Amino acid sequence: MDRRRFLLGSLAGAMARPLAASAQPSGRGCRIGLLSPGSASAAGSRLAAFKHGLRELGYVEGQNLTLEYRWADGNEGRLAALAVDLVRLKVDVVVTQGSLATLAARRATTTTPIVFAVANDPVDAGLVLSLTRPGGTVTGLAVMGSDMTAKRLELLREAVPGLTRIATLWNPNNPSSRSELRETEAGARALGMQFQSVEVRDVRRLDLAFAAMIRERAGAFIVLSDSTLFGQRTQIADLAVKNRLPAIAWTSEFVENGTLLMTYGPNVPAMYRRAAAYVGKILEGTAPATLPVEQPTTFELLINLKTAKALGLTIPPSLLARADQVIE
Repeated sequence: MDRRRFLLGSLAGAMARPLAASAQPSGRGCRIGLLSPGSASAAGSRLAAFKHGLRELGYVEGQNLTLEYRWADGNEGRLAALAVDLVRLKVDVVVTQGSLATLAARRATTTTPIVFAVANDPVDAGLVLSLTRPGGTVTGLAVMGSDMTAKRLELLREAVPGLTRIATLWNPNNPSSRSELRETEAGARALGMQFQSVEVRDVRRLDLAFAAMIRERAGAFIVLSDSTLFGQRTQIADLAVKNRLPAIAWTSEFVENGTLLMTYGPNVPAMYRRAAAYVGKILEGTAPATLPVEQPTTFELLINLKTAKALGLTIPPSLLARADQVIE
């Protein structure tokens, strides 16, 4: 039951409409590179939204647009070589997913514009100088995971009565994750909950992360914002149900395409559609340094009642009433 429309607000206010309206194909074909730590199969809705945004601007794949895809398939060590490969192809713009892919692209080129379709706290990660004036060749759309940590903790505690031990699943290789981890720990302590940090350095060993949570008797866990973990969302959700651990993550795709209990955060596919407007503006000659980083202004709460039943949980009616979508 969708009740709220997702909106993206620009820090520059009236900038949003000109971005989409002024970008028109110049008549020549353009080549855009896409770089992701994940896999093609995990990016379906995001990629579809991005292509839709480009079509709205008149850029159609196979006609006046070539898309070059580079997927790391969960192996972050491949990002550097993949970024170099895209630069060698002389793409007009590189579109990235997450901080690690963006950093890899920036190391590979000092001249090719880079648009991150989604990144967590890009200033803290060193991607841009500031949100209002990014500087350099990088700009895009950001989520501030640390700002939503307290809300996710409160939602999870409301869904799991008596919750006293909370674990956090996070990727220590992601420079954006550390500030979010600190905020999560502080929020858990403030709510009187014991906190456990569970690092995932190798997504092929997620079973070890869950074994650590069970060993420490975690009552639930939070998945921090990270593109590599996103690529493993189905496995994470399945392991959560298998180990009877309620969980919350930052994007609805964990619930829509998996069995995680809850998500609270922005509509990420909508951010990808918006990223197309950035690409269009850059193709028309606007410097990335002058395009402010955008942030979402509204957020969605999704609850999976099938998973709640499997976990033996009864979600309070007051929480269900606040959900934007309930999967039954």
